Amino acid sequence: MTFRIKISILAAALISMSPAQAQDNVLNLYSARHYQTDEILYSNFTNQTGIRINRIEADDAALMERLRTEGKNSPADVILLVDAARLWRAQVEGMFQPVKSKVLEERIPANLRGGDEGQGAQWFGLSTRARVIVYNKVRVKRDEVATYESLADPVNKGRVCTRSGAHPYMLSLVGAMLERNGEAATEKWAQGMVANFARPPQGGDTDQIKGVASGECGVALVNSYYYARLLRSTKSEDREMMNKVGFVWPNQESSGTHINIAGGAVAKNARQRDAAVKFLEYLASDDAQAYFANGNNEWPVVSSAVVKNPVLQQMGKFKTENVSITAIGKNQVSAQKILDRVGYK
Repeated sequence: MTFRIKISILAAALISMSPAQAQDNVLNLYSARHYQTDEILYSNFTNQTGIRINRIEADDAALMERLRTEGKNSPADVILLVDAARLWRAQVEGMFQPVKSKVLEERIPANLRGGDEGQGAQWFGLSTRARVIVYNKVRVKRDEVATYESLADPVNKGRVCTRSGAHPYMLSLVGAMLERNGEAATEKWAQGMVANFARPPQGGDTDQIKGVASGECGVALVNSYYYARLLRSTKSEDREMMNKVGFVWPNQESSGTHINIAGGAVAKNARQRDAAVKFLEYLASDDAQAYFANGNNEWPVVSSAVVKNPVLQQMGKFKTENVSITAIGKNQVSAQKILDRVGYK
C-alpha cells in the first residue's frame, strides 16, 4: 500500500541540530484528514512552538492497518481520525493512550471525548459535521423528507440514495438511532430504507449530491461539509448542480440532527508525548477551531471560536441530537448486524 508522506522538516535545519535535538523538535503525525486547507494549521503550530510536523497521510483504514503492523515500533505521536466509529475502534484496539489535560477538558465538551475519564480521555473531538438530507427540488417536497425516519416511508419509494451500509458514516448514524430509538425500531427503519432505494448504495457523499441533482435520486444523506463545499464552489457546473437541490436539518421537531466528529489522540507508543499533547491543545485553540470552520466548512467544538464562513451562516443554526459520541462508536457492531440482516449492502 502506498502512503502519501508529506514531510515538513527542512534538511538544513536538521543538519544544524544534534540527533537528540532534531528528535525533540519533530512530531510524527498520522492523519486521515485529507484536506489541503489543514496545511496552514500545521505551519502555524510550527511557527508558534518550533516543533516541526512529519506527517503521514492516508485514509483511516490504511492508517489503522499501518499502526497494527508497526506495533510497539510505531513512530506515531498523534493520530487524527474521522468519525466516531473509527475512533472507538482504534481505542478498543489499544492504539491510544489516556491524556490528562486541563486545557482539553475545559475546552472540549465531555460528550465529544472518549475513553475512561478517570484515567484521562483517550481521544478528543476537534470538529463536528452534521448528517443532513439533500433532496431534488422538482421531484420531492421538503416536508416529505423532514426526518431520518421519513426516508423509510412509502412516499419515498424509489427515491433514496446513500453510501454503503458498511461505511462508518452510515454506521454512526444507525448507532445514534439505536441509542435513541432501540433495536426494533431501528431495524424496521433500515428495512424501509432498503425498500426505498433508487439504486444500490454506492459512491461518496459528493456522488449522492450529484445523483440528487441529476434526478437519479430523489433524496440522499450527506455530511454537511460536502454540501457547503459545493455551495462555495466558483465552478459553473457546481453552481448549476446546487441550484437543483435543497437540504434539510433533519429531526428539528424531535431528537435533532445527527452530528459526528473528526478527532485526535496521542498514540499508544508516542515518543514525543508532551509535544503531542501540546499539538492537541493547539487544535483546541480559538484560532485553530475557527480555521476548521472557515477553511473546511466544519463546526468548532469550542464555543468561543469565531466562525466567519458565509456558507455556514447561510445554512443557519440547527438543533443537534444529544447522544454521546462514545455511545455512537460502541453501537457500530450492532448497527452493522442490523444493516446486514436487512440487506443494506
